[in-house]
Amino acid sequence: MRRSYPCAQRRSNRSQLESKFEAIEQQLTSARDYQVPDGLAGERADVGIARLLGLSRSQAAEILEAGSVRSNQKVLNKSDRLELDAWLEIEMPKPKAPPQIVAEFIDDLKVIYQDTDIVVVDKPAGVAAHPSVGWDGPSVGGALLALGIEMSTSGVAERQGIVSRLDVGTSGLMVLTKTEIAYSRMKQAFRDRSVDKTYRAIVQGHPDPFSGTIDAPIGRHQKHEYKFAVDQDGKPSVTHYETLEAFRAATLVDIKLETGRTHQIRVHFSAFKHPLVGDSLYGCDSALAAKLSLDRQWLHATKLGFLHPTSGEYVTFESEYPADLAAALAKISEL
Repeated sequence: MRRSYPCAQRRSNRSQLESKFEAIEQQLTSARDYQVPDGLAGERADVGIARLLGLSRSQAAEILEAGSVRSNQKVLNKSDRLELDAWLEIEMPKPKAPPQIVAEFIDDLKVIYQDTDIVVVDKPAGVAAHPSVGWDGPSVGGALLALGIEMSTSGVAERQGIVSRLDVGTSGLMVLTKTEIAYSRMKQAFRDRSVDKTYRAIVQGHPDPFSGTIDAPIGRHQKHEYKFAVDQDGKPSVTHYETLEAFRAATLVDIKLETGRTHQIRVHFSAFKHPLVGDSLYGCDSALAAKLSLDRQWLHATKLGFLHPTSGEYVTFESEYPADLAAALAKISEL
């Protein structure tokens, strides 16, 4: 069974913010004047400035919220309307320094396989796939650097070798690449959806039907940039699930991803009215999470299978539940 959901406007990826600002800063002094053209008259300031500068609406909103846009000497708010032929004085923020990989040993991160081309790790919760703006915690890239494992050089510096990601609060299997040919072929394999990705999750309530497919596009949340939502203008997103065990208050499900959008499983099951247990960002029952001593979503990447990028052999890897998820699973069966 496939389910589709209506939704709101898509937002551009926040990770493009610094590069956009750098490109614009080359053309601007600290501030520059723009006249509101006919096509933008009457638009909200965040919408109009986004179109004027070629930014996303959320990026334009950040500039407005910083008090960096004036019209007739008045500071504009993002909800103000632009007036025809009014002059806008816009001061662009300076680009932030790019994130840096910091070598750091992580006791719970396990390297379960590596050869000359790839490395497969079992990532614990609380570790990011790579450094990013606003995150100063440990990363998989930093852990591998500390172990002396060098990644392929394609991509921006902080994401070298990264061909797929897991959320900070999600544990389980990740594959990274050590050579350029492996990086290219693994990226293509993920684009072609030929990588088999299996997760286990505990969702609140009992999905109806017990097994099925959630087919609903995902984009940036309309109001909260750090969240995602089902969005009719978003990217195609398909999640297959099957019930493994039903408890009084929740259900253990096996999940296979056809696509790999950010927060995909969490967003889909939240939209399905069955948020993941412990997932406070997407509407879980906080009382149930407290009973289970969970401070993150019950979600684990248990299996990973793909054609090896150079040998062509099909390889598979499996991961057991970490201690916090295993303990929560034992407790929920007793509720």
